[in-house]
Amino acid sequence: MYQFSRSLYRELAPLVVDDRWGAGVHRQQVLKACEAAFTRLGNDRHYFARPTRTLFNDVRVYFPMKCQRRVYELIDQHMSIATMYVDLREREGLSMDGAPLCCHASTRKGTPCQRVPLPGSKYCPSHKHLDEDFTVSVPVPDTATAVAA
Repeated sequence: MYQFSRSLYRELAPLVVDDRWGAGVHRQQVLKACEAAFTRLGNDRHYFARPTRTLFNDVRVYFPMKCQRRVYELIDQHMSIATMYVDLREREGLSMDGAPLCCHASTRKGTPCQRVPLPGSKYCPSHKHLDEDFTVSVPVPDTATAVAA
């Protein structure tokens, strides 16, 4: 995720407003916020609902009002690409460090489940009932009987 945060920082750094001591302090704060947001995105994707909004709220005070829209668009663009990358790695069954993914559920003893999740899911076969993406089957009326009535 280092590449994503540094790429965004390189585009945002020229827009940072100077403080009393120069732009160095504010640029450091922007860099730290970028790195923290992208690290959280890589490590905790499912519990980081709005990464763009979170990062923008963290760094918006370091930019002039006339640049706010540009800053938001840059953050949104970089976060979208990083999110797609994290999702791709997840579909491959790998975490950001290359290790196999682990199930997101807990065992009866309260310890994290160590099993590998099903493809396209964050839960293993034992915990697949916890997956949010279940489908509800709705009976479709037969058009021939509906027209006759």
